[in-house]
Amino acid sequence: MRPWHRSLTTSLVVPGLLLSFAVEAVVAQRPRARDVGVAPGVLPPGPWNAITDVPGVLVGQATVTRGDATRTGVTAILPHGGNLYRDRVPAAVFVINGFGKLLGTTQLHELGELETPILLTCTLCVWQAADAMVAHLLAQPGMESVRSINPVVGETNDAFLNDIRSRPTSSTDVVAALTGARPGPVAEGSVGAGTGTTTLGWKGGIGTSSRRVPVGDSTWTVGVLVQTNFGGIGGLLLQGVPVGRLLGRDGLSGPEAPTGPTGSIMIVVATDAPLSDRNLERLASRATIGLGRTGGTAGNGSGDYVLAFSTNAAVRRTAGSTTASSPQLGNDVMSPLFAGVIEATEEAIDNALFAATTVTGNGHTAEALPIGEVLEILRAHNALVPSLPVPAAGP
Repeated sequence: MRPWHRSLTTSLVVPGLLLSFAVEAVVAQRPRARDVGVAPGVLPPGPWNAITDVPGVLVGQATVTRGDATRTGVTAILPHGGNLYRDRVPAAVFVINGFGKLLGTTQLHELGELETPILLTCTLCVWQAADAMVAHLLAQPGMESVRSINPVVGETNDAFLNDIRSRPTSSTDVVAALTGARPGPVAEGSVGAGTGTTTLGWKGGIGTSSRRVPVGDSTWTVGVLVQTNFGGIGGLLLQGVPVGRLLGRDGLSGPEAPTGPTGSIMIVVATDAPLSDRNLERLASRATIGLGRTGGTAGNGSGDYVLAFSTNAAVRRTAGSTTASSPQLGNDVMSPLFAGVIEATEEAIDNALFAATTVTGNGHTAEALPIGEVLEILRAHNALVPSLPVPAAGP
């Protein structure tokens, strides 16, 4: 399998030490899905094939690994690099199945705007992460008179690989993710909030993708980032092929391995299209189709949520403004954007699985998806995109 190279900024937390550094990642065995011919849909991706293809969007991550049991982290998504409290963006939330701890949704739903970055972390770390983000934001210049702020923090439960009851995410980790947020390529797989997650019987994690969408005389970008930790009755689907069933096994070992549809996903959707919060909710709802295409079934015990926002300067909202009129795309041109979010969500989940590495923690192991075997199955079903390079099957 051919190596692939990406420059990225990442943070690593070890006992008593936080390391933030830029690295040239050379991954010989873990390509992105598109690198090996798994490319859902027909719309083209942006240059990074990431949520950061949407102008202004920044992503930062802190990975927390300690001893034999701590496998978790924080992922931060910033709609822009300015003061988000003062220069808010329209936003919406769509609840697929509400068995989760998504903090800040009532105000977001009521006002239709986002005034803090979005943080993703582990279930029992939500409140620590929110407290740390609030403290960090209130300390910024221009925030001296602020007496109310609505932090938005999502989660999935990584207790299979992580000692979640120790609530290991610290304020240092949160600040590292926020201050380390950058444009450009995004680290995927077993990093940040995806360090300890599992997906459809294999190691899951962080994944991202984007689509360039023509709408009339304009072209807009839709970007998606996912924290995958979900299951499904039929197992993994890739390009419509029941790969999970055909593999005949999963990669989870240890007591109380998760099975079936239980599990969760956080989906964050960004676009530079000038959308109202109402149409952002409609856009968010279509991400569910991309989730279903990978085998997710949003079971009763799942916390499945989609957050969507627009970075377009024309629809931003200044805090305290008495007017709210701006040019927005109408209902009749939403369909191409719906297609874009469906494709990007599916590929973001694929990328999370392809990039994830085998992780052992908390007495359990989640193996990486066996890419070589997966490609053999997809070849047999003529499901690989022929115009993309397809390496020989490997381990």
